[in-house]
Amino acid sequence: MPSIGPYTLPNPVVLAPMAGVTDRPFRQLCRRLGAGLVVGEMVSANPDLRNTRKSQLRLNHEGEPEPIAVQIMGGDPETLAASAVFNVANGAQIIDINMGCPAKKVCNKAAGSALLKDEGLVKEILHAVVESVDVPVSLKIRTGWAPEHRNGPTVAQMAEKAGIVSLAVHGRTRACGYRDTVEYDTIRTIKQSVSIPVFANGDITSARKAAEVMQYTGADGVLIGRAAQGRPWIFREVVHFLQTGEELPPPALNEVEQILLDHMAELYQFYGEYLGLRIARKHVSWYLQNQEEDKDFRSRFNRLESAAEQLMAVQHWFKELKRKKELAA
Repeated sequence: MPSIGPYTLPNPVVLAPMAGVTDRPFRQLCRRLGAGLVVGEMVSANPDLRNTRKSQLRLNHEGEPEPIAVQIMGGDPETLAASAVFNVANGAQIIDINMGCPAKKVCNKAAGSALLKDEGLVKEILHAVVESVDVPVSLKIRTGWAPEHRNGPTVAQMAEKAGIVSLAVHGRTRACGYRDTVEYDTIRTIKQSVSIPVFANGDITSARKAAEVMQYTGADGVLIGRAAQGRPWIFREVVHFLQTGEELPPPALNEVEQILLDHMAELYQFYGEYLGLRIARKHVSWYLQNQEEDKDFRSRFNRLESAAEQLMAVQHWFKELKRKKELAA
Protein backbone atom coordinates (compact mmCIF):
# COMPACT_ATOMS: atom_id res chain seq x y z
CA MET A 1 0.00 0.00 0.00
CA PRO A 2 1.27 3.52 -0.72
CA SER A 3 2.63 5.66 2.07
CA ILE A 4 2.58 9.43 2.53
CA GLY A 5 5.47 10.08 4.87
CA PRO A 6 4.91 7.91 7.97
CA TYR A 7 1.27 7.17 7.05
CA THR A 8 0.65 3.91 5.22
CA LEU A 9 -2.77 4.14 3.62
CA PRO A 10 -5.23 1.24 4.14
CA ASN A 11 -5.87 1.25 0.39
CA PRO A 12 -4.68 3.29 -2.62
CA VAL A 13 -8.00 5.07 -3.36
CA VAL A 14 -8.08 8.75 -2.35
CA LEU A 15 -10.82 11.39 -2.37
CA ALA A 16 -9.49 14.36 -4.36
CA PRO A 17 -9.93 17.82 -2.82
CA MET A 18 -12.76 19.77 -4.48
CA ALA A 19 -13.72 23.31 -3.47
CA GLY A 20 -17.33 23.46 -2.35
CA VAL A 21 -17.65 19.66 -2.25
CA THR A 22 -15.14 17.90 0.02
CA ASP A 23 -16.35 19.48 3.25
CA ARG A 24 -16.16 17.60 6.54
CA PRO A 25 -19.51 15.75 6.16
CA PHE A 26 -18.55 14.52 2.68
CA ARG A 27 -15.01 13.56 3.73
CA GLN A 28 -16.30 11.52 6.66
CA LEU A 29 -18.88 9.82 4.44
CA CYS A 30 -16.27 8.87 1.84
CA ARG A 31 -13.99 7.47 4.55
CA ARG A 32 -16.85 5.35 5.87
CA LEU A 33 -17.50 4.09 2.34
CA GLY A 34 -13.95 2.99 1.71
CA ALA A 35 -11.64 5.90 0.81
CA GLY A 36 -8.10 5.24 2.01
CA LEU A 37 -7.47 8.98 2.46
CA VAL A 38 -9.56 12.12 2.07
CA VAL A 39 -8.20 15.59 1.37
CA GLY A 40 -10.03 18.71 2.54
CA GLU A 41 -11.17 21.59 0.38
CA MET A 42 -8.48 23.91 -0.90
CA VAL A 43 -7.63 26.52 1.76
CA SER A 44 -6.27 29.89 0.67
CA ALA A 45 -2.87 30.72 2.14
CA ASN A 46 -3.99 34.35 2.53
CA PRO A 47 -4.15 34.97 6.33
CA ASP A 48 -6.75 37.73 5.81
CA LEU A 49 -9.29 35.06 4.80
CA ARG A 50 -8.81 32.78 7.81
CA ASN A 51 -11.53 34.24 9.99
CA THR A 52 -14.32 34.12 7.41
CA ARG A 53 -17.16 31.69 8.11
CA LYS A 54 -16.25 29.72 4.98
CA SER A 55 -12.62 29.30 6.09
CA GLN A 56 -13.59 28.41 9.64
CA LEU A 57 -15.80 25.59 8.33
CA ARG A 58 -13.05 24.39 6.00
CA LEU A 59 -10.60 24.33 8.91
CA ASN A 60 -12.90 22.18 11.07
CA HIS A 61 -11.53 18.63 11.43
CA GLU A 62 -13.45 17.52 14.54
CA GLY A 63 -14.06 13.77 14.66
CA GLU A 64 -12.13 13.04 11.47
CA PRO A 65 -10.02 9.86 11.32
CA GLU A 66 -6.28 10.35 10.93
CA PRO A 67 -4.31 11.30 8.98
CA ILE A 68 -5.86 14.72 8.39
CA ALA A 69 -4.76 16.12 5.03
CA VAL A 70 -5.20 19.81 4.15
CA GLN A 71 -4.57 21.37 0.75
CA ILE A 72 -3.18 24.91 0.64
CA MET A 73 -3.25 27.27 -2.32
CA GLY A 74 -1.31 30.46 -3.08
CA GLY A 75 1.52 31.90 -5.11
CA ASP A 76 3.97 33.30 -2.56
CA PRO A 77 6.55 31.01 -0.89
CA GLU A 78 6.56 32.81 2.49
CA THR A 79 2.76 33.03 2.67
CA LEU A 80 2.38 29.35 1.77
CA ALA A 81 4.99 28.35 4.36
CA ALA A 82 3.15 30.38 7.02
CA SER A 83 -0.13 28.76 5.94
CA ALA A 84 1.43 25.31 6.31
CA VAL A 85 2.58 26.18 9.84
CA PHE A 86 -0.89 27.54 10.72
CA ASN A 87 -2.69 24.45 9.38
CA VAL A 88 -0.37 22.04 11.20
CA ALA A 89 -1.09 23.93 14.43
CA ASN A 90 -4.78 23.50 13.56
CA GLY A 91 -4.47 19.70 13.30
CA ALA A 92 -3.22 18.99 9.75
CA GLN A 93 -0.98 15.92 9.60
CA ILE A 94 -0.31 16.10 5.85
CA ILE A 95 0.05 19.37 3.91
CA ASP A 96 -0.82 19.21 0.22
CA ILE A 97 0.23 22.04 -2.12
CA ASN A 98 -2.17 22.85 -4.94
CA MET A 99 -0.52 23.34 -8.32
CA GLY A 100 -3.33 21.59 -10.14
CA CYS A 101 -6.44 23.77 -9.99
CA PRO A 102 -7.27 25.26 -13.44
CA ALA A 103 -10.00 27.66 -12.21
CA LYS A 104 -9.57 31.16 -13.59
CA LYS A 105 -10.14 32.84 -10.24
CA VAL A 106 -7.25 30.76 -8.83
CA CYS A 107 -4.94 31.01 -11.86
CA ASN A 108 -5.52 34.76 -12.19
CA LYS A 109 -3.86 35.10 -8.78
CA ALA A 110 -0.82 33.15 -10.07
CA ALA A 111 -1.76 30.14 -7.97
CA GLY A 112 -2.94 26.60 -8.70
CA SER A 113 -1.79 25.24 -12.06
CA ALA A 114 -0.69 28.74 -13.22
CA LEU A 115 2.42 28.20 -11.06
CA LEU A 116 3.64 25.54 -13.49
CA LYS A 117 4.64 28.36 -15.86
CA ASP A 118 7.33 29.53 -13.44
CA GLU A 119 9.60 26.63 -12.45
CA GLY A 120 11.83 28.90 -10.39
CA LEU A 121 8.88 29.96 -8.25
CA VAL A 122 7.71 26.34 -8.00
CA LYS A 123 11.11 25.38 -6.59
CA GLU A 124 11.02 28.24 -4.06
CA ILE A 125 7.51 27.28 -2.89
CA LEU A 126 8.33 23.59 -2.52
CA HIS A 127 11.46 24.26 -0.44
CA ALA A 128 9.75 26.94 1.68
CA VAL A 129 6.79 24.73 2.60
CA VAL A 130 8.78 21.51 3.17
CA GLU A 131 11.28 23.32 5.40
CA SER A 132 8.58 25.11 7.41
CA VAL A 133 6.84 22.05 8.90
CA ASP A 134 7.70 18.67 10.38
CA VAL A 135 4.78 16.85 8.72
CA PRO A 136 4.86 15.24 5.25
CA VAL A 137 4.17 17.57 2.32
CA SER A 138 2.54 16.29 -0.87
CA LEU A 139 1.93 18.05 -4.19
CA LYS A 140 -0.92 18.11 -6.72
CA ILE A 141 0.03 19.09 -10.28
CA ARG A 142 -1.18 18.87 -13.86
CA THR A 143 0.88 17.52 -16.73
CA GLY A 144 1.93 21.08 -17.63
CA TRP A 145 0.41 24.46 -18.30
CA ALA A 146 -0.43 23.91 -21.99
CA PRO A 147 -0.27 20.96 -24.42
CA GLU A 148 2.94 22.37 -25.94
CA HIS A 149 4.46 22.85 -22.46
CA ARG A 150 4.13 19.56 -20.62
CA ASN A 151 6.70 20.12 -17.88
CA GLY A 152 5.09 17.73 -15.38
CA PRO A 153 8.09 15.34 -15.32
CA THR A 154 10.50 18.25 -14.64
CA VAL A 155 8.31 19.59 -11.82
CA ALA A 156 7.94 16.07 -10.38
CA GLN A 157 11.72 15.61 -10.19
CA MET A 158 12.08 19.07 -8.67
CA ALA A 159 9.45 18.13 -6.07
CA GLU A 160 11.21 14.91 -5.09
CA LYS A 161 14.51 16.77 -4.65
CA ALA A 162 12.77 19.38 -2.46
CA GLY A 163 11.48 16.70 -0.08
CA ILE A 164 7.91 16.29 -1.36
CA VAL A 165 6.80 12.80 -0.23
CA SER A 166 4.05 12.04 -2.75
CA LEU A 167 2.59 13.42 -5.94
CA ALA A 168 -0.91 13.52 -7.41
CA VAL A 169 -1.11 14.16 -11.15
CA HIS A 170 -4.23 15.27 -12.99
CA GLY A 171 -3.67 14.04 -16.53
CA ARG A 172 -4.47 17.27 -18.36
CA THR A 173 -2.65 20.55 -18.80
CA ARG A 174 -3.90 23.73 -17.18
CA ALA A 175 -5.06 25.03 -20.59
CA CYS A 176 -7.24 21.93 -21.10
CA GLY A 177 -9.31 22.52 -17.94
CA TYR A 178 -11.51 19.40 -17.76
CA ARG A 179 -11.77 18.99 -21.55
CA ASP A 180 -9.89 16.64 -23.84
CA THR A 181 -8.63 13.14 -23.21
CA VAL A 182 -6.67 12.45 -20.06
CA GLU A 183 -2.94 11.96 -20.75
CA TYR A 184 -2.28 8.70 -18.97
CA ASP A 185 0.95 8.48 -21.04
CA THR A 186 2.29 11.60 -19.33
CA ILE A 187 1.30 10.27 -15.91
CA ARG A 188 3.25 7.10 -16.72
CA THR A 189 6.28 9.18 -17.74
CA ILE A 190 6.06 11.16 -14.48
CA LYS A 191 5.80 7.93 -12.46
CA GLN A 192 8.91 6.58 -14.18
CA SER A 193 10.84 9.79 -13.48
CA VAL A 194 10.53 9.74 -9.66
CA SER A 195 10.74 7.23 -6.82
CA ILE A 196 8.06 8.81 -4.56
CA PRO A 197 4.45 7.52 -4.69
CA VAL A 198 2.39 8.91 -7.58
CA PHE A 199 -1.42 9.04 -7.61
CA ALA A 200 -3.20 9.23 -10.97
CA ASN A 201 -6.18 11.59 -11.34
CA GLY A 202 -8.61 12.42 -14.13
CA ASP A 203 -11.77 10.75 -15.47
CA ILE A 204 -11.54 7.73 -13.17
CA THR A 205 -15.23 6.89 -13.18
CA SER A 206 -15.41 3.19 -12.32
CA ALA A 207 -13.63 0.43 -10.44
CA ARG A 208 -12.43 -1.20 -13.65
CA LYS A 209 -11.13 2.13 -15.01
CA ALA A 210 -9.20 2.73 -11.76
CA ALA A 211 -7.50 -0.66 -12.05
CA GLU A 212 -6.69 -0.10 -15.74
CA VAL A 213 -5.21 3.34 -15.06
CA MET A 214 -3.06 2.03 -12.21
CA GLN A 215 -1.83 -0.84 -14.35
CA TYR A 216 -1.11 1.33 -17.40
CA THR A 217 0.57 4.24 -15.61
CA GLY A 218 2.27 2.26 -12.84
CA ALA A 219 0.70 4.73 -10.38
CA ASP A 220 0.67 3.76 -6.73
CA GLY A 221 -2.95 4.85 -6.32
CA VAL A 222 -5.77 6.93 -7.76
CA LEU A 223 -7.46 10.19 -6.82
CA ILE A 224 -11.20 10.26 -7.43
CA GLY A 225 -13.03 13.59 -7.51
CA ARG A 226 -16.10 14.30 -9.64
CA ALA A 227 -17.04 10.60 -9.96
CA ALA A 228 -17.70 10.52 -6.20
CA GLN A 229 -20.30 13.29 -6.37
CA GLY A 230 -23.62 11.57 -5.70
CA ARG A 231 -21.82 8.23 -5.69
CA PRO A 232 -19.57 8.10 -2.62
CA TRP A 233 -19.67 4.28 -2.58
CA ILE A 234 -17.34 4.32 -5.62
CA PHE A 235 -14.44 4.01 -3.14
CA ARG A 236 -15.52 0.62 -1.80
CA GLU A 237 -16.24 -0.50 -5.38
CA VAL A 238 -12.70 0.37 -6.48
CA VAL A 239 -11.09 -1.20 -3.40
CA HIS A 240 -13.09 -4.41 -3.88
CA PHE A 241 -12.14 -4.63 -7.57
CA LEU A 242 -8.45 -4.02 -6.85
CA GLN A 243 -8.50 -6.76 -4.20
CA THR A 244 -10.62 -9.37 -6.01
CA GLY A 245 -10.86 -8.47 -9.71
CA GLU A 246 -14.65 -8.57 -9.30
CA GLU A 247 -17.16 -5.75 -9.62
CA LEU A 248 -19.45 -5.09 -6.68
CA PRO A 249 -23.13 -4.84 -7.58
CA PRO A 250 -24.52 -1.29 -7.27
CA PRO A 251 -25.98 -0.50 -3.84
CA ALA A 252 -29.66 -1.30 -3.31
CA LEU A 253 -32.06 1.64 -3.45
CA ASN A 254 -32.73 1.35 0.28
CA GLU A 255 -29.02 1.82 1.01
CA VAL A 256 -28.69 4.74 -1.41
CA GLU A 257 -31.68 6.40 0.26
CA GLN A 258 -30.20 5.91 3.73
CA ILE A 259 -26.76 7.20 2.70
CA LEU A 260 -28.36 10.31 1.19
CA LEU A 261 -30.66 11.00 4.16
CA ASP A 262 -27.74 10.60 6.59
CA HIS A 263 -25.59 12.88 4.41
CA MET A 264 -28.31 15.56 4.39
CA ALA A 265 -28.70 15.35 8.18
CA GLU A 266 -24.93 15.81 8.57
CA LEU A 267 -25.02 18.88 6.32
CA TYR A 268 -27.79 20.50 8.38
CA GLN A 269 -25.90 19.79 11.58
CA PHE A 270 -22.55 21.04 10.29
CA TYR A 271 -23.71 24.20 8.50
CA GLY A 272 -26.93 24.99 10.31
CA GLU A 273 -30.30 24.65 8.58
CA TYR A 274 -30.20 27.79 6.41
CA LEU A 275 -26.89 27.04 4.71
CA GLY A 276 -27.17 23.26 5.07
CA LEU A 277 -30.31 22.95 3.01
CA ARG A 278 -28.81 25.09 0.24
CA ILE A 279 -25.69 22.90 0.11
CA ALA A 280 -27.89 19.79 0.23
CA ARG A 281 -29.53 20.85 -3.06
CA LYS A 282 -26.47 20.16 -5.21
CA HIS A 283 -25.73 16.87 -3.44
CA VAL A 284 -29.31 15.65 -3.84
CA SER A 285 -29.15 16.57 -7.53
CA TRP A 286 -25.99 14.47 -7.95
CA TYR A 287 -27.41 11.45 -6.09
CA LEU A 288 -30.68 11.42 -7.99
CA GLN A 289 -29.01 12.03 -11.34
CA ASN A 290 -27.08 8.80 -10.74
CA GLN A 291 -30.36 6.97 -10.10
CA GLU A 292 -32.90 8.35 -12.54
CA GLU A 293 -32.96 11.87 -13.92
CA ASP A 294 -36.02 13.84 -12.77
CA LYS A 295 -35.74 17.53 -13.61
CA ASP A 296 -39.25 18.34 -12.39
CA PHE A 297 -38.43 16.97 -8.97
CA ARG A 298 -35.15 18.89 -8.85
CA SER A 299 -36.78 22.24 -9.59
CA ARG A 300 -39.47 21.57 -6.95
CA PHE A 301 -36.87 20.40 -4.44
CA ASN A 302 -34.72 23.50 -4.94
CA ARG A 303 -37.63 25.69 -3.84
CA LEU A 304 -38.07 23.92 -0.48
CA GLU A 305 -37.04 26.10 2.45
CA SER A 306 -36.80 23.71 5.41
CA ALA A 307 -34.75 20.63 6.27
CA ALA A 308 -37.90 18.69 7.22
CA GLU A 309 -39.45 19.36 3.79
CA GLN A 310 -36.26 18.31 2.01
CA LEU A 311 -35.99 15.04 3.92
CA MET A 312 -39.66 14.25 3.32
CA ALA A 313 -39.35 15.03 -0.39
CA VAL A 314 -36.36 12.69 -0.80
CA GLN A 315 -38.13 9.89 1.06
CA HIS A 316 -41.18 10.32 -1.18
CA TRP A 317 -38.99 10.32 -4.33
CA PHE A 318 -37.38 7.01 -3.37
CA LYS A 319 -40.76 5.51 -2.43
CA GLU A 320 -42.08 6.38 -5.91
CA LEU A 321 -38.95 5.06 -7.64
CA LYS A 322 -39.19 1.74 -5.76
CA ARG A 323 -42.89 1.49 -6.67
CA LYS A 324 -42.10 2.06 -10.37
CA LYS A 325 -39.39 -0.59 -10.30
CA GLU A 326 -41.73 -3.11 -8.64
CA LEU A 327 -44.39 -2.48 -11.28
CA ALA A 328 -41.82 -2.92 -14.06
CA ALA A 329 -40.46 -6.16 -12.59
